[in-house]
Amino acid sequence: MRHAHDVETVRAAERALMGTLPGGALMRRAAFGLATACADMLGGVYGRRVVVLAGSGDNGGDALYAAAALARRGAGAVAVELAPERTHPGALAALRSAGGRTLAPEDAGAVIDRADLVLDGIVGIGGKGGLRPEAARLAELAHRARAAVVAVDLPSGIDPDTGAVAGEAVRADVTVTFGAYKPGLLIDPGAEHVGALRFVDIGLGPHLPEHAALEALQHADVAALLPSPSGESDKYRRGVVGVVAGSERYPGAAVLAVGGALRGGAGAVRYVGPGADAVIARFPETLVSAGSPAKAGRVQAWVIGPGLGDDARARQAVAEVVGADVPVLIDADALRLADRDAVRARRAGTVLTPHAGEAAALLDTDRAQVEEARLAHVRRLAEEFRATALLKGSTTLVAEPGTGAVRVNPTGSAWLSTAGSGDVLSGLTGSLLAAGLSARDAASAGAYLHGLAGRDLAPPFGAHELASRVPLVRASIVDAVTNDAPPRT
Repeated sequence: MRHAHDVETVRAAERALMGTLPGGALMRRAAFGLATACADMLGGVYGRRVVVLAGSGDNGGDALYAAAALARRGAGAVAVELAPERTHPGALAALRSAGGRTLAPEDAGAVIDRADLVLDGIVGIGGKGGLRPEAARLAELAHRARAAVVAVDLPSGIDPDTGAVAGEAVRADVTVTFGAYKPGLLIDPGAEHVGALRFVDIGLGPHLPEHAALEALQHADVAALLPSPSGESDKYRRGVVGVVAGSERYPGAAVLAVGGALRGGAGAVRYVGPGADAVIARFPETLVSAGSPAKAGRVQAWVIGPGLGDDARARQAVAEVVGADVPVLIDADALRLADRDAVRARRAGTVLTPHAGEAAALLDTDRAQVEEARLAHVRRLAEEFRATALLKGSTTLVAEPGTGAVRVNPTGSAWLSTAGSGDVLSGLTGSLLAAGLSARDAASAGAYLHGLAGRDLAPPFGAHELASRVPLVRASIVDAVTNDAPPRT
């Protein structure tokens, strides 16, 4: 599992580690790892042109020391000093000693244009807000050039704790981060600026707390969560999930949600709603009911909301499901219809699955604010509703009430932003709830599998193709973990 820590925690760990090391040793560790990553990217160092966008402080120092190491191996290195009076003196001396030279920002255009690699050492984890105009101009020149742009620790201009981007920011091809992942590297909009993410271990591990601000599941974590039937299993031991979805206007939502539930591993799926004919035509194994959820029969979890509408039937169904004493996933129309106090009063697990617009309505704010500060808003959702919140989007986040780590989903594809995709996710996650996973684990594993399915399909694709892909990517996870091999996707 990847763990991300906020700036205050990382700074404290750095101070503790530096107290055990000779002066400057920690910066040299970071610079060595950075230089190694750059050399790997370049494929060969001799004769390559390297440009450092060097700000003040340690981030610029890391970049300058790395450039000095590359210069000693035959690269041509140039440092563009954004604040000459505050450039790290030891790192600058090392670069000059290795044959590197310096330029003023106004003279940097030509060397950036000819560079093979540009190191973004403008600001580090202490930076706040967007880039200043001179730095923004250089970042834009680097973005337009043919050079690979490598961010040092994180792209300058993104908030390390939240991923917010307030103004201009560097767009990196690769980000080399040191000692600990930072939340802003994993959450959009900041994550969109990161490119490929490489981690350099500089020895902070023993000084970091056990609990992180953010965590991202990996294949082994998901494989450990996924239930598998035993010889004694029957449909009830595997889990029966009830799905209340669809309407006369949107019968397809019922089909998609049921498909996600069936492919998620449920022993049986009970469907309640007006889309029964469409569901049975596609999935004849479904147990359908024309009555209310309370009369549908035994279930271990409910999914309610996709395509439900807002008529009297829908409102009654939402009230019955929210009042049930089994885990419940609330999506789409049901998010609007569910009584807030009734949701808060629930004792069994509850998962809310809004996209940014729905989250904005629930929190009485606007969509842009949710998208700019996803981490803060998913935490707020979880606290205000006393439920597990799965905030869908380019980076899906899962939060529980309290101070535990928020989970960020590392899988997915922009092609998943297609009609009905969320319906499949709801059914899939509901199936995992019925199998006995906690609300947090079911939401996290469901989002992970859903994201992998989206990656595995050739775009463009329709939501109806996602559910059938879930068993394949699930098998690829298990195979990769069992055989210690990279996943097929």
